[in-house]
Amino acid sequence: MSERKVLNKYFPPDFDPDLIPRRKVPRNSQQVVRLMAPFSMRCNTCGEYVYKGKKFNARKETVEGEDYFGIKIFRFYIKCTQCSAEITFKTDPKNTDYTAEHGASRNFEPWREEQSVEEEDRLAKLDEEENNPMKALENRTVDSKREMEILDALQDIRARNARIERTAGQSDDLLARLHMQEVDEAEAAEAKRLEDEDEELVQAVFSKISVPAASGSGSGTPSSTVTLKRKANVGEPEPSLQHLLSESARALIASKPVAAPAIKKAKTDSGKNKLGIKIVKKSKPPTVV
Repeated sequence: MSERKVLNKYFPPDFDPDLIPRRKVPRNSQQVVRLMAPFSMRCNTCGEYVYKGKKFNARKETVEGEDYFGIKIFRFYIKCTQCSAEITFKTDPKNTDYTAEHGASRNFEPWREEQSVEEEDRLAKLDEEENNPMKALENRTVDSKREMEILDALQDIRARNARIERTAGQSDDLLARLHMQEVDEAEAAEAKRLEDEDEELVQAVFSKISVPAASGSGSGTPSSTVTLKRKANVGEPEPSLQHLLSESARALIASKPVAAPAIKKAKTDSGKNKLGIKIVKKSKPPTVV
């Protein structure tokens, strides 16, 4: 099996093809070939139908005394599948077909009949035009008119196809715009949703807590607002204000307020006026008695 598909065979050095005896073959010997029925047929003996493509082991031979411009004609022998009657058919190089010869008749094929009728009509038309010039002119006029009608119909079809393509292109553009608009709206909605989620996360992470002022300070200032950052753990209780403050802040709030020292009023020089000019008073001279 390994040598079945090789291209080169081994020939020993002492190989001599002249020593191979030639086989004597009869002049018109038959060969056993595998083929398929070239056409559907009916057996003349039992009436069994043999469809086209049925496979047979047939015998093949060359027909003596018949050829078509040097092309050989072959005959094939097959057997009916029902009664095993012998059926023969030959090749037909002229029509590139096969012809039933013996034992079976070919089934009717309408398309072959149509071809033969068309061929007969064409030959009759040519004979009539050769003998009657006016008929040839009429036939040419009819043919030209038919060609003009065909061209007009073809032009209409082309115009309709162009209009359909143009309409389809406009529809595609409209659908594309609508699709882009829907995509933009979806992207905007998604962006808004993500922004809302971020805002909720920020609000959960950052919280604002009011820190009251120290009691007894007497300043009368309102409580200040401090922003504290903490982790938002699910299920964790809200921590107290004192727990969120630092150690120093808690110590400052817990300590008692210290009274502020009294501010001494600076002495003002009565000798100075508002303009900053110092007035000096002269003393009276002593009187002599």
